[in-house]
Amino acid sequence: MTTAKPANAVVDLADFVATIPDGASIALAPDYSGCAMAAVAALVRLGRRDLHLVGVPSLGLQADWLIGAGAVRSIETAALTLGEAGMPPRAVAAIKAGTLAIKDATCPALHAGLQAAEKGIPFMPLRGILGSDLLAYRDDWKVIDNPFKAGEDADPIVLVPAIRPDFALFHAAVADSEGNVFIGVRRELMLMAHAARRTLVTVEHIEDRDLLRDDATAAGTIPALYVSAIAEAPRGADPVGLAGSYPADAMAVAEYVAAAKADEGFQSWCERHIHARETA
Repeated sequence: MTTAKPANAVVDLADFVATIPDGASIALAPDYSGCAMAAVAALVRLGRRDLHLVGVPSLGLQADWLIGAGAVRSIETAALTLGEAGMPPRAVAAIKAGTLAIKDATCPALHAGLQAAEKGIPFMPLRGILGSDLLAYRDDWKVIDNPFKAGEDADPIVLVPAIRPDFALFHAAVADSEGNVFIGVRRELMLMAHAARRTLVTVEHIEDRDLLRDDATAAGTIPALYVSAIAEAPRGADPVGLAGSYPADAMAVAEYVAAAKADEGFQSWCERHIHARETA
């Protein structure tokens, strides 16, 4: 139950996702982090199209729901995975059909691009990509000579452009009455919030307190300054789970994977598990 109203906007889930337009770029957390599954389901119900998804650093069930619903034109990610459940079936089908554009990346490259946006600079240098075949497929990654080693042995470095998504979308356990959001050790969520133009967070509940005034929670809290809107969504990370709150529902994920191997199965699954919620 809500006991307080944060300083930033608290809206219902439908209004929350309605702020995301067709064509938006959205940073999404991996399945082991804070996945806003309830918000993604609402986004599917809205029928959004032409989205670009950024994995931080990988994409899983959230992306697969959106891809299966025809909402996604492109992705940038270091991996597509459902963990022990295997590959995301609708993403695999879209790749095979040639309907999904992919910008292949690495975990450090994605974090570097987001860190550049976080710092307000156009690029971030990174060395580990050198020697990788990825450089042949990413013409937006530039290799230059280290300008501080002029006249010495060659010292190439890769420049990764800033990644500034239109939205960061994730789920967390709690927000407070000041609009701050506790994410604990999940620092990728902090990075997403800093890098994106707008940050939308669903939470399990809102508490009448100030998380930043408590030494036990302050270091793992995103200040309200970086949070554009909050929506309460109890169990909003089902079925992938939320660490410290409830575990993943492995049976539900396995059921989804079995159904979504074919487009007809995915559509049937959506009718039962996503669109049915609209009238529930």
